[in-house]
Amino acid sequence: MRPFLSVYGHVSIDQIISVREFPRPNTSVDVLSKQDKLGGIASNISVMASALGVPTAVCAFVGEDFPKKFEQFIKEHGVITDEFVKVEGMDTSTALIVNDSHLDQTSCFLQGAMGCASSLGKELLKNAKRSSAVHFSTGDPDYYMRLMSQIDSAKITFDPAQEIRDKWKDGKFQRALDLSDRFFCNEYEAMVAKEYTGADSLADLKKELVVCTKGEKGSEAYIDGKKIDIPVIRPKKVVDPTGAGHAYRAGFYAGLFRKYSTEESLIIASATSSFAVEAVGALTNIPTWDQVMERADRELTRS
Repeated sequence: MRPFLSVYGHVSIDQIISVREFPRPNTSVDVLSKQDKLGGIASNISVMASALGVPTAVCAFVGEDFPKKFEQFIKEHGVITDEFVKVEGMDTSTALIVNDSHLDQTSCFLQGAMGCASSLGKELLKNAKRSSAVHFSTGDPDYYMRLMSQIDSAKITFDPAQEIRDKWKDGKFQRALDLSDRFFCNEYEAMVAKEYTGADSLADLKKELVVCTKGEKGSEAYIDGKKIDIPVIRPKKVVDPTGAGHAYRAGFYAGLFRKYSTEESLIIASATSSFAVEAVGALTNIPTWDQVMERADRELTRS
């Protein structure tokens, strides 16, 4: 199958823990619940996008320890996996995620195989070169920039997420931005992006699309420099914020795949993200396209 979308980033094991309050240094608190879930930006976006009907390839390295049940889950949702590579002798990326009763979140992350992709001697480019859209998120910056420079026909999205401060300094951020058409971030990442580039506004990044997600405040987009506010679409309940931003991105690509405009696709993105927070784990509550459109319809009518 020819992919519309190729996604680069971590495919990880998420160990999600709930506590009433985060512990102070040198103290402990009781764990209220613990669950192991398939996680990682690449798996979350690719599974959700594929479930919404978008032909999607995941391009990622994992360790030999990657659970078979998670691999089967990815394949059952129709994700193209011919560039999903298990690396002998290496661990799969693992996230320890802790949520408190206020829905604040902290995490610790093991990079695993995806974090050292440059040293593995394998360039995952076949699907990206056949795609209409390519999404680069967490992972090895040098590896990603090498791949970006070889992709000619697809629209490239740069989405460094929480790694923007740690991994994309010393000019790497600007180089990757120059190789990209679109940039996605949250409010903290927007602040860092402006710091790196000297921009006063996200519009100054001069990309065809810049999107900043702001949680319950919705999101803002700069489409060819013009600012547009994207409303939040309320979920039925809020249980766990894990993966809401990844669902947002998947919904955006689902809109583009079905020929909606950029602004309309961002409204669809907002509707998609509303489902992710209704259950524990980023891929526990995967909506159908019809369910997404039912929530998006009122805002699409207004746009």
